[in-house]
Amino acid sequence: MNGAAAEPAPMLCVSIHDVAPATWPDCLRLVQAIRAVADIPLTWLVVPHYHFRPEQSPQMEACLDASVARGDELALHGYSHLDTEGAGGGLRQRFLRNVYTRREGEFAALAEDEARRRIELGLEWFAARGWTPTGFVPPAWLLGEGSWRALRASPFAYTTTFSHFHCLRDEAGDKIAVDPLLSPSMVYAARNRSGRFLSPRVADATAAMFAKSPLVRFSLHPPDARYPELVRHIQSVLERLLTRREAVTKAECARRLTRSAATSLRHSSSPDPSRHSSPATTDSAADHSAR
Repeated sequence: MNGAAAEPAPMLCVSIHDVAPATWPDCLRLVQAIRAVADIPLTWLVVPHYHFRPEQSPQMEACLDASVARGDELALHGYSHLDTEGAGGGLRQRFLRNVYTRREGEFAALAEDEARRRIELGLEWFAARGWTPTGFVPPAWLLGEGSWRALRASPFAYTTTFSHFHCLRDEAGDKIAVDPLLSPSMVYAARNRSGRFLSPRVADATAAMFAKSPLVRFSLHPPDARYPELVRHIQSVLERLLTRREAVTKAECARRLTRSAATSLRHSSSPDPSRHSSPATTDSAADHSAR
């Protein structure tokens, strides 16, 4: 053995977004399509107060309890999934918030205090149901500066943006400095015909481009379940990816990434055992470690 850190097994994270009573039938259809391919662990992104609707669903909550018991994960996905802030920012920001995400990027423009308040409300809603989320995924993957500051002060182990997986804390709950992992999410644009035609091709290209990446993310949304052609594509993609990758929850992915980073750090900081312990080399090593 050469002492080098072992490469982690390539992973696949499949997530169900926008889980709420209003979207529950479509969420179930997505999960049924996935289970028809393989019984893999999933990450459910749950919205406590979706679009500020008052609905509650004991049936949904019981199903989520059962999913956790079988090895799935529940992550906090904002609080309302609605961007309620005034239209501000530059042209790109206004396009993302008002057009591309149809004003669902809840955490895109919040002040730090308001972002912290909504995170706390979400955590309280989870706790009332006996759930403790490991991760936070912002609606539409948008995080403004204030939301980033609130999130870094939160207890979450990870977050994800559209293009990156961000580890925030280790298993002990301590803050860590791990470079974000580039891992663009495969996602469908089911709301319009051109999106339904183009997005499967973009997903295929993304999967091919990141075939050697340690992580591939597959993000599914309730409207995807309404179109048989998308459901068939979801199943085809899963079959291909599962021949080369291990499906894990995002929480498990975060654990593996932080462990791998810690192992690499230990190896990189270990003294070279081939050196002789003469006074000269000892001084040299001390000088090098002080730089």
